Amino acid sequence: MPEVTLTEVEGRRLRLTHLEKVLYPETGWTKAAALHYYASIAPRLLPHLAGRPASFLRFPEGVQGQRFWAKRVPAGAPDWLSTLDVEHREETLRHVVVADLPTLVWAANLGALELHVPQWQLEPTEHDRLIIDLDPGPGASIVDCCTVALAARRALAADGLTAWAKTSGSKGLHLLVPLQPTPERVATGYVRHLAMRLRKADPALVVDRMDKSLRRNKVFVDWSQNTSAKTTVAPYSIRAGDRPLVSTPVSWTAVRDCRRPEELEFTPEQVLARRRDPMADLAEPRYRGRLSE
Repeated sequence: MPEVTLTEVEGRRLRLTHLEKVLYPETGWTKAAALHYYASIAPRLLPHLAGRPASFLRFPEGVQGQRFWAKRVPAGAPDWLSTLDVEHREETLRHVVVADLPTLVWAANLGALELHVPQWQLEPTEHDRLIIDLDPGPGASIVDCCTVALAARRALAADGLTAWAKTSGSKGLHLLVPLQPTPERVATGYVRHLAMRLRKADPALVVDRMDKSLRRNKVFVDWSQNTSAKTTVAPYSIRAGDRPLVSTPVSWTAVRDCRRPEELEFTPEQVLARRRDPMADLAEPRYRGRLSE
């Protein structure tokens, strides 16, 4: 029988299991450490999950074991979870909405290390956010992504849009841009055009086509991440690499000054030790930009 710890989180009773299980063999980082991180970072993380149907990348046996996407509410889930029905190509799936701390701890206990959400809340045809996904190809790094991010920030500002940056927690960089409700085709079309503009301005560094053969020594601007069916790892989510790293919001000063990839690598412990949240103002209504159709 699995070892079980009973706990209460904001009035909800939870059964936590296998707390000593090692999720990252190279570092010895455990499931208990993951639960502690998510419970501690919740005030900063939850606003980025609110109202959005979550997709979980689960690792029940750790990062070297089986991994699978969990999009539907699993059997036996608590009846107090907030949910949202989402139409996929062939079926409608009921997703969990991570609306509070008990839901976040429940998900982490399932082995949901990575938390992914779309660029819309409640209604997939109306987006409230742009994602500028900067992915370095072979021979490039997050340092090159920073160069492209600064160019993208200038282009966005010229269009009246404000961007916040975060690491992907892997090799790349993401820019988030809050919007007033915007049709999916307008949001996707804008980022596709922005990617083309960045490529034309610096063809030696930027590529805006999917073909992987074009990406060597370049940064791919993946505009397709703005379609309603796509999700992106949430700010402050853990990533499942060789060691635990976090998709971490960073200041524009950090982006500008980055000279080595390791300068933008952050462990959960480093993130929890920070006093300031560089994305604290992302949800402020005054920053919501408008895209013309």
